[in-house]
This record gives sequence, C-alpha cells and structure tokens, in this order.
Amino acid sequence: MSRLTASYVRNSGVGKPGSCHLFRHTMATLMLEGGADIRYVQQMLGHADISSTQIYTRVSLRKLEAVHAATHPGAANEARGEREGAENGEAEQDLPAQRLAARRP
Repeated sequence: MSRLTASYVRNSGVGKPGSCHLFRHTMATLMLEGGADIRYVQQMLGHADISSTQIYTRVSLRKLEAVHAATHPGAANEARGEREGAENGEAEQDLPAQRLAARRP
C-alpha cells in the first residue's frame, strides 16, 4: 500500500515525496485543527497512549494564535485596547501575532 501511494504521489507531479504515513499525519493534524477532540483522533489512529497522538500531530501557528486570542485572560484586554485605539484614529494591530512572530528565530 505504501509503495502504491508513493507512486501515486510521485506521478501526481507535486514534487514532494508521499506515503500512507503522510496522509495519516495530515488527517490527524487537520482533524485537530478543525476542533476534533484528541481522544477521538487517538482512537482513529489506534494509539494506546495519548502521548503518541500528541507527538504525532502538530498545531498550526494560526490555530495557536486563534486559541490564544479566544482564551487567554489578557487577550480581552488587548482586544479592548486595539478597539479603543482604532476609535481614536490609531491603526489596529495584531498584537498576539506580532509577539509570536518576534519570538520566532
């Protein structure tokens, strides 16, 4: 199955290698980003230990920023300050995204 999948990906012309594992990883990541509970993803992947599922998946930076903005206690204060600044003629800024970008190497 893996060889067949790899040949389909190679023949597709995307220019990147592919395998069943890649599709499995992508499915799990997209499900988590879409809001699926990690325990359901764990069951779909057949992992006995949740730590295997946590390592297997990645959280996108965009999703991380959205979760921060929606749940961090200080995010409401930042959003209020941005709205007040916009009302006073100041340009709105995406402060959480700027802070994360500043931390990137």
